[in-house]
Amino acid sequence: MIELLGASKRFGALEAVRAVDLRIAPGRTTVLIGPSGCGKSTLLRLMLGLLRPDAGEVRFEGEALTTANATTLRRKMGYVIQDGGLFPHKTARANVVLMARYLGMPRARIEARLSELADMSKFPPEGLDRYPVQLSGGQRQRVSLMRALMLDPELLLLDEPLGALDPMIRAGLQDDLREIFRSVGKTVVMVTHDMAEAAFFGDVIVLMRDGEVVQQGSLSELLDSPAVAFVTDFINAQRRPAAALTGRGS
Repeated sequence: MIELLGASKRFGALEAVRAVDLRIAPGRTTVLIGPSGCGKSTLLRLMLGLLRPDAGEVRFEGEALTTANATTLRRKMGYVIQDGGLFPHKTARANVVLMARYLGMPRARIEARLSELADMSKFPPEGLDRYPVQLSGGQRQRVSLMRALMLDPELLLLDEPLGALDPMIRAGLQDDLREIFRSVGKTVVMVTHDMAEAAFFGDVIVLMRDGEVVQQGSLSELLDSPAVAFVTDFINAQRRPAAALTGRGS
């Protein structure tokens, strides 16, 4: 679905992504994880065509992603960011259907799709006429997800979509998101900093450090066959807070 071939991206003196080779398999959920500043969000934006690589190439379904075709190809992709990215002056309904109306989708089809997505995401129909400020954080993320799915994209990209939510709301939305991923059968790429969340969602986990892919595979592969010591250190660092809760720090 997506290929990065020697993709690199620099911001001034910072080399955010370093010659990454990565292939995203269709119909599966791939999770990008790593320490803050490791390049995972930059990698996601390269896939989306919001950034152009300084070297190397990004391909979508075998076609090189360029400045000329990025807008067209992006319509086959859905994008969800951490705070939802909703237009505050538009209702939830208007946010979701914005691109569909812009592209001239028939009204009846828009309304049918909107109803389908609200049901799928468990968003209350009466909330569609509210503005983002009138919605909870979890509801805003459900609206953002509906907007990303409105055009029935082939690829769904999510940049820490649950990172700003409190733990209880986050847990409920995790369950709903995983069910949505399974039901729609899309190719999904998600960025997170949480290994438990990566294990919960990911068919494939891609662990990054300093702009490079350190290892990719299932959680069991990362646990049982770490490529370098950093893999084990990263996983163990995330296990310690949970161990403190269950073992009371013993």
